[in-house]
Amino acid sequence: MQCFVTGGAGFVGTRILSSLLDKDHNVTAVDLAPAHPGLFHEKLSYIQADTTRPGTWQEAAGDADLIINLAGRSIFHYWTKSSMETMYNSRILTTGNLVNALSGKEGQTLVSTSAIGYYGSCGDDILREDHGPGSDFLARLCVDWEDAAMKAETKGVRVICMRLGIVMGDKGGALSKMIPAYRMGLGGPLGSGTQWMPWIHTDDIVRAVSFFADQSETQGVYNLSAPESVTNGIFSATLAEKLHRPNFMRVPAFALRLFLGHFGEVLLASQRGVPDKLLKEGFSFVYPTLDEALTAAMEEKKE
Repeated sequence: MQCFVTGGAGFVGTRILSSLLDKDHNVTAVDLAPAHPGLFHEKLSYIQADTTRPGTWQEAAGDADLIINLAGRSIFHYWTKSSMETMYNSRILTTGNLVNALSGKEGQTLVSTSAIGYYGSCGDDILREDHGPGSDFLARLCVDWEDAAMKAETKGVRVICMRLGIVMGDKGGALSKMIPAYRMGLGGPLGSGTQWMPWIHTDDIVRAVSFFADQSETQGVYNLSAPESVTNGIFSATLAEKLHRPNFMRVPAFALRLFLGHFGEVLLASQRGVPDKLLKEGFSFVYPTLDEALTAAMEEKKE
């Protein structure tokens, strides 16, 4: 199978590339980095390109059997008007350019990223895929992101949009931002800690992509969050326990808003996402509980 991956040099992208190559697929990856930082394989072709702009990179995407769209600038920083525009364009323009390049040949499949942020902050509501969108910046971005991807359906392309929870793993994702503070004894809940915090291990994202590729009846939007929903307070306490560190340095909500701007609101948002469609369609999680996922991540770090 011929595969094409945008954002292929990123944390999730690298894991997905490795999985595809292990299955002996031919893979083309595109990203902003001059070269892939860690993967070298005879069946991997790498293209450096700014995917927010049309270019020759689109030629490699056009006739691929499986297209995986992971491109998007990081949201983990202080949000300014300029950075929010960059975050938006890196996702919406890339997806539009990608869809324009697709040939629509028989069996062509697009798996495109979105986020649980689609729903906005919803308190204790259980968020299944049929729940409506929120109205904040991240929710509007996700709506436009998914709309851009779904336009590929007009070409006959099967489209899956993955609404990702907070991504966890041993060499990147949210844990790489959290663990240093906890190791210094500065870990603790954010705000009240009562907000729901959807999460997923990278291994389950990789397995879900494979599931979508293999199951031709899958289509539409899917919540990619683990079956076990936890609050930020429970997440913080569990992580602190795994690291054998204290969990008392609660970060006040006003401090998050002051130092992180609009991104502070994202960290305080409550999103009780559940993988309703995935479970109903027979997908099984390797890491369905937080304890299992954190244990795996800690063991990986020791290797």
